[in-house]
Amino acid sequence: MSHSAAFDLARDWFLSGRRVDMGELAQELSISRATLHRRVGSRDLLLGEILWSLSSASIARLWPSCAGRGAAGIADFVSGYVRFANESPPFRDFLRREPERALRLLTTRASVCQRRTTAEVESLLAGEVSAGRLVPPLPVPDLAYLLVRIGESFVYTDVITGDAPDAAKAHAAVTALLT
Repeated sequence: MSHSAAFDLARDWFLSGRRVDMGELAQELSISRATLHRRVGSRDLLLGEILWSLSSASIARLWPSCAGRGAAGIADFVSGYVRFANESPPFRDFLRREPERALRLLTTRASVCQRRTTAEVESLLAGEVSAGRLVPPLPVPDLAYLLVRIGESFVYTDVITGDAPDAAKAHAAVTALLT
């Protein structure tokens, strides 16, 4: 059994709405929990990698499909990312089932998801700045982090405030910041 077999099975479970339980995963793979832990790390680490695999696929599709470039393109990108998260049944199921864990894995600097998403947004911003299509109101690393936090605010609204998640509000917030 390889790392990828454990990851692939856990990802399949996640996508089907099944809770990723390390004991059940080890049993399904006919290995001990200790072996599973050595191969994939903790449950949080595994879930973080699963969430990132979904996020990175979305990011790769999003930017090429954005309507514009510069501030308009960045606003489309952030709101598209929010829409993707809000319309993903496996993601919403996970958020409803384990809200504290989801927020910790997705919205803290220690998480692979936020760190990697911020790096992707930073790269996107740097490309727009170097192409002369965007004059950033903040240093690019700070702006990237802020844009990710704005997106998170409108993905996790229901968990944080009880309001409905709203990609249009994310679009408006990013547009206001960048124009």
